Amino acid sequence: MHADLVFHGGAVFSDGAVSSDSVAVQAGRIVGVGDVRDLVGPETDLVDLNGRLLLPGFQDAHIHAVMGGVELGQCDLTGTTDLAEYQRRIGDFAAANPDAEWIVGGGWAMESFEGGVPRREQLDQVVKDRPVYLLNRDHHAAWVNSRALELAGITRDTPDPASGRIDRDEHGEPIGALQEGAMDLIHVPATTADERYAGLMRAQQLLHAFGITAWQDAMVCATNGYDDISDAYLKAAETGSLTATVVGALWWDREGGAEQIAELEAKRSRFTVGRLRCDSVKMMLDGIAENFTAAMTEPYRDSCGCVTANRGLSFIDPEQLPAYVSELDLKGFQPHFHALGDQAVRNALDAVEAARRANGSSDNRPHLAHLQVVHPQDVPRFEQLGATANMQPYWASHEPQMDELTIPFLDPALAGWQYPFGDLARAGARLAGGSDWPVSTPDPLQGIHVAVNRAHHGEDYAGFLPEQALTLAAALTAYTQGSAYVNRLDDTGSVRPGFRADLVVLDRDIFAAPAAEIGDAKVALTFVDGKAVYEG
Repeated sequence: MHADLVFHGGAVFSDGAVSSDSVAVQAGRIVGVGDVRDLVGPETDLVDLNGRLLLPGFQDAHIHAVMGGVELGQCDLTGTTDLAEYQRRIGDFAAANPDAEWIVGGGWAMESFEGGVPRREQLDQVVKDRPVYLLNRDHHAAWVNSRALELAGITRDTPDPASGRIDRDEHGEPIGALQEGAMDLIHVPATTADERYAGLMRAQQLLHAFGITAWQDAMVCATNGYDDISDAYLKAAETGSLTATVVGALWWDREGGAEQIAELEAKRSRFTVGRLRCDSVKMMLDGIAENFTAAMTEPYRDSCGCVTANRGLSFIDPEQLPAYVSELDLKGFQPHFHALGDQAVRNALDAVEAARRANGSSDNRPHLAHLQVVHPQDVPRFEQLGATANMQPYWASHEPQMDELTIPFLDPALAGWQYPFGDLARAGARLAGGSDWPVSTPDPLQGIHVAVNRAHHGEDYAGFLPEQALTLAAALTAYTQGSAYVNRLDDTGSVRPGFRADLVVLDRDIFAAPAAEIGDAKVALTFVDGKAVYEG
């Protein structure tokens, strides 16, 4: 049979290598790689690459797509770090939405504020009459105005929750910043089902434009104060409007225990339909380094450089975690860990090791996301245990949030163990690529640029721990074959006969240009099952 589609005249990247092969597609599958002239017929659509690069569709192994899509329609503070610009956007959004009971959005950066902490007065200057709730770009803190604090009844007498912190002034008064679990004290109205579905459709369009054909959403069926976005995915899967392939990571309620596993099994069955499969479980083990809640093996420093008593937070009891993970593994779930500090990474690996001992080898493919600090003793354990290192490489660069709000407060040894992707690769670990969008850009090419250069595209900072850089081939493999492995989409991630024709064409061959120019590249075409879902 003749091919529906043939790509020719350019470079092809797959399985870590570049070739000049032609690629033929028929009925949504790759049917030929190499000399495919005998598959060309009168109805074959010939795509001349003109020297550009064809590669497998990118897959994001850790993203919050619905959340990101919803936020695109809210008060958007991304793309700037200027406080005056934040205030202008907030005021404009409030004026444009006079009937909105709450002003909701986010994307502010910690570097915009002294000590990384915003104040309510800065919001009161632009919106006094309505509550304002704005997540920072990491989504681990919220900036609120006086009206929001008043409605929540948060005063100097309100105790900090066990899983978070109310930032206060020298008199103990709340100043307008809420860290981690303290965000749950503000009861922001939930988004509507229509808003969540519209957010997913908005996100899908954007992600296809970045060459992403599949992803793992890291927080489906949330129970932690965030909106449950599972209805948006279910509607899209049932109606056929979901053109990407999505793995949903069901949220592990960190206030509960093993009793919730039966409910997770029911959710797995209910939310596995069409292009949606929900057989992963997200377990958030710790917080983030910038607000001193990431779990570390050594204590944080204070602003004077003195050792404190704080080693961060463990949101799930490390003593109970191995039993939980062993039971999930036995039930066929994939453990998906948020593990940012080196203690959290160790706790996750210990739990995976316990599951291996209890159940033997399985194909559930556990993965650890973020990996800001990894103790050198734990680096070889990824390969030994078959645990994938799910990296968000865009964060591995010098910037104010790193240089001013992270490095000065970490133990010096820990500061040098950040984002050790090079060491993990050399130790044989499987790498997957993700963005954590809307925390940072979902553009894989920007993440790949940082993975290779250890600096953001267009910035003149020196490379951050440059010995941890990856080759371009390794970084691309992480975002294609590596993430496909994590997502258990074993007929994707490579350009091979029999594989699904989830493919991307870049506007250039990034192997033929200097590494410093990777971030200049754009996606020209994105195909899912051989059908174009984006044409630039």
